[in-house]
Amino acid sequence: MKGIPSSSNQILNQDLVEDQSFELEDWLPITASRNANWYYSAFHNVTAIVGAGVLGLPYAMSELGWGPGVVVLILSWVITLYTFWQMIEMHEMFEGKRFDRYHELGQAAFGKKLGLYIVVPLQLLVETSACIVYMVTGGESLKKIHQLSVGDYECRKLKVRHFILIFASSQFVLSLLKNFNSISGVSLVAAVMSMSYSTIAWVASLTKGVANNVEYGYKRRNNTSVPLAFLGALWEMAFAYAGHNVVLEIQATIPSTPENPSKRPMWKGAIVAYIIVAFCYFPVALVGFWTFGNNVEENILKTLRGPKGLIIVANIFVIIHLMGSYQVYAMPVFDMIESVMIKKWHFSPTRVLRFTIRWTFVAATMGIAVALPHFSALLSFFGGFIFAPTTYFIPCIIWLILKKPKRFSLSWCINWICIILGVLVMIIAPIGGLAKLMNALKQPDSSCKST
Repeated sequence: MKGIPSSSNQILNQDLVEDQSFELEDWLPITASRNANWYYSAFHNVTAIVGAGVLGLPYAMSELGWGPGVVVLILSWVITLYTFWQMIEMHEMFEGKRFDRYHELGQAAFGKKLGLYIVVPLQLLVETSACIVYMVTGGESLKKIHQLSVGDYECRKLKVRHFILIFASSQFVLSLLKNFNSISGVSLVAAVMSMSYSTIAWVASLTKGVANNVEYGYKRRNNTSVPLAFLGALWEMAFAYAGHNVVLEIQATIPSTPENPSKRPMWKGAIVAYIIVAFCYFPVALVGFWTFGNNVEENILKTLRGPKGLIIVANIFVIIHLMGSYQVYAMPVFDMIESVMIKKWHFSPTRVLRFTIRWTFVAATMGIAVALPHFSALLSFFGGFIFAPTTYFIPCIIWLILKKPKRFSLSWCINWICIILGVLVMIIAPIGGLAKLMNALKQPDSSCKST
């Protein structure tokens, strides 16, 4: 620009970059809309945390036994609530700065490059793996509805992969919703559905009453040793909470001012969400195990064995919930990819770019789900390495680095206890997951057997 001094030119160019960055933040799905409030936080977090895996908690209890099972169930709830609170507090711990994404918080703690290398791969693996598992589970639930509706003979004509394709079709449509707040309606319905099928599971179990000759001792199943079964059940319970991977992104949708920081409504919503999570998890796990004991199956809906209409309704609720959960976990992935495409590769922020990225991601997760219908069992083997860090101990490490609590203070001790427990779970859970994977690979497709 002729006539403008070099220093002024540099300042002007920097202003243009900042303006462009500001406009990009207004376009990216995480930060495009900041008009959410505490109940958005509540139902988004319920949708993110509660999964169809809740129906397997009674089976996990049967592998652990009453004492260890109750301890792990409560301890997981308490520790993850604490690390959840930490992330909410650290979202805007520095005046005038919001860490709207998990990797931004990691960069503040570990450095610009190292923070990316530590957080981004783990977060992407968690969110993408969750989406693939939801594809598989959605397909399995659709197949179960089909089997109950038309009978075993007709059911055998179609495989799980066909129903995965049907479930995926809904995600191609829902992925057109442009940002986090635009999926609020979907997420709200999903949260209601999670409470609904959880309630069906434990109320139906309670109605049946305690089964005859029920046993609560350790029982060897599927040629799996008791120690391996115990570790596999530990995995099921410890990783029933994965909402930490989207908590900062959810908080980014809430407006914030010095007088009313976003952490207040976010924490209020998180408390409500965790109460709802406890309402879903605890009764299903405890009542289901109390009713059926060691005879409970991996999915408690199979153990109930009717009435047929109730099982169909419960599976419909599971499918609707998974539709919303997929979008909650996919939205941060969309945000990362769109950001890289525009900032690094200089693509224009257009609808064509957005739809191409999102449909490619949905197609990729669908393809993996179709190719690997045992993906959830595979995830139980290596999932400990990706779920434990982002949920159990990375928030504590970041807290120690940024908050710098006094050595041997209560905060310092609690964080180190959480870090040690998280590392132990990360190491031992995959051992049990290996047993689950081996059993899953040995078993034929049994989804068309009578329920």
